[in-house]
Amino acid sequence: MSALILALIAGAVVGIALGALGGGGSVLAVPALIYLLGFPPAAATTASLIIVTATSLTALCAHARTGNVRWRAGAPFAAAGLLPAAASGAAASHLPQPVLTAAFAAIAALAAIKMLRPSQTSTSQMSVVQPAEAAGTGAGLGALTGLLGVGGGFLTVPALLTVLAFEMQAAVGTSLLVISANSMASLATRSATTAGIDSAVIGPFTGAAILGAWDGKRLASKATGPLLQRTFAVMLLAVAAFMLIDALT
Repeated sequence: MSALILALIAGAVVGIALGALGGGGSVLAVPALIYLLGFPPAAATTASLIIVTATSLTALCAHARTGNVRWRAGAPFAAAGLLPAAASGAAASHLPQPVLTAAFAAIAALAAIKMLRPSQTSTSQMSVVQPAEAAGTGAGLGALTGLLGVGGGFLTVPALLTVLAFEMQAAVGTSLLVISANSMASLATRSATTAGIDSAVIGPFTGAAILGAWDGKRLASKATGPLLQRTFAVMLLAVAAFMLIDALT
């Protein structure tokens, strides 16, 4: 199968994940770029951030039209992560790849387990958002985004669900704002890894991902919040297991 066809298929899957679940795009994009399209790991993480930034912005527009983005809470959450994302993105190139892969797997597994637990948050608490807590959590997620070279949606959605007590649809929509901001900040410090990026592959990949994001948004409107949450958690566990095995072998 040609690289173009593989890029289109992988891009569509990444877009659907981002549009429907508010995250998971980079988790899927990085392995696809490395194992299907032959990108070096450093170039794959940078290319993934390019793809996810463009796709997240598209999905963000779709969710904003239906009122799923909590701008007031999301703006400080995203802003707090910009400098940490840039700083950790610069530091990531100095760490061994197996260490980063194992850390990625551990964080993804913990996030998935937390999402699978029944929520103890009452409905009356759903609208209560603490700015300081949002900023602190956003800074931590920004640092992890830059360090791991991913958009961070697989961490942002659980954080919005558990730390800020968002309902699933609002967590999905608002996470896209955070993903877009953190990805752009991380990209600003990754210019040294752009040499291995093939625009003839990344262009179609990104285009398919953007189209897939619209389909993912429609899927999200038809599925229930708990179903999306369980789907997201199971996907995270599968990715965590794969990456942990890869780091240890």
